[in-house]
This record gives sequence, structure tokens and C-alpha cells, in this order.
Amino acid sequence: PLGVMDQIDIIARLRARPGLRLGIMGGAFDPIHIAHLVTAEEALLQFHLDEMLFMPAGNPPHKVRSLAPAEFRYLLVSVATASHPRFLVSRLEIDRDGLGYTVDTLEHMAAVLAPGTEMFFVTGADAVLDIITWKDPERVLELCTFIAATRPGCDLSRLAEVLEKLGPGLMGPGPEARVKVMEVPALAISSSMIRERLASGGAVRYLVPDSVAQLIEKHGAYGTAAPEPAAPGARLT
Repeated sequence: PLGVMDQIDIIARLRARPGLRLGIMGGAFDPIHIAHLVTAEEALLQFHLDEMLFMPAGNPPHKVRSLAPAEFRYLLVSVATASHPRFLVSRLEIDRDGLGYTVDTLEHMAAVLAPGTEMFFVTGADAVLDIITWKDPERVLELCTFIAATRPGCDLSRLAEVLEKLGPGLMGPGPEARVKVMEVPALAISSSMIRERLASGGAVRYLVPDSVAQLIEKHGAYGTAAPEPAAPGARLT
């Protein structure tokens, strides 16, 4: 994993680029899988982003189950993204004390990045459905544009209803919209599916990168967790 100096170099690299279009992909990554990577790559292409910053959660406020250790999840993300020249990994939420709120992360990034930087927060459409329960959701939508990843053909009427409660015009194709929908076929894969397969002794080859599968096997991670219900198709975590 990257050390402190490497993390400083990442921030310096981003800060030195005025007008940067920065994707931020937050989540538990418990574990990271192919759909995360496909979603990140698709966001880079569809929204003409310059970099994608993966940000594994340290102590997320909305997770009711226990997570794999933060350092292990950070290691999985690091090895999974290492070969991509525009994928970066941040320790910001891993190293933060207390609960990790998205608004605090975005406020921090807005303060350290160059003026004119545009931030795009990439997450599953199901997570955006819960945005009204987040800390200061109005401020979150001021600080960044959301890219809501979903499967083709998914009914997004409820998402539109949720966003309407926060303000008109938040969702749409135009440049003024703060939530943009991105269809990704690979979203039938989820972290909960991976954990369930591993817990029952099933195979996860081709569902996670080879490097991630090797580390999970080496550490014996996820092998004793109770199986979980299958996640909705738009769920990434």
C-alpha cells in the first residue's frame, strides 16, 4: 500500500491541475470486485474525467454489519487498481477518526484541490436513494455531481422522487443536473454476492481481479461470514 509520502504526492498531483475533472469512488469495497472497476472506467469515459480516486471507507455511518479490517480493504483496492494509470487510491477516510461522512470528505477535497476542480462522486443508484438520510445532503450536492450507476432497464422513478424532495432539476442529462445516471451491465455483481460465495466455499474467479482473489485466499478473509441475501442489481457494495 502507498505510504504517507505517496499519499502527499497524490494530492500534489491533483492540486497541480487546475480545471481537473476528478471522479471519486467511495464505498466499503468489502471486497472490491470487477463491477467497481468497470463502473469506474465507464465513468472516466462517459463523463470525460481526468482521474478516478478510490476512497475506501474507514468507519461509514450507514453500515450496520461489521466490515473486514480497513487496512485489508485498502490493500485490496490498491492491488486491484495498481495497473491503471488514472486510478488512484486515497487513505483519507481510512485514517480519519470517528464516522466518515461524505460531506466532510468532499469539503476536505474542495479545500485542498485547485480552484475550478469539478468533483464527480460515483456510486450505485441504490446508495443515492438514501441520500436524504446523509449528513447535509444539500451541501453534498453543491460540492459535487453524482454519477448514479445502475443496470440497463432499471426503474429509476423512485430515484427521481427522492431527489425531488431535495430540489427540482437535480436529476437529468443537462449540465445543470447534479445527479446523472450511468448504465453499467456489470452491476449484477455485488460485494455481498462475493462474500456469500466465499463463505460457502464457492468460486469468485473473474468476479474479482486475480490479485484480489489471491490476497483473500492468502489471508483467509470472508471464509467464515454468514451468507447474506443477494444484493439488488444496482448495488456496488
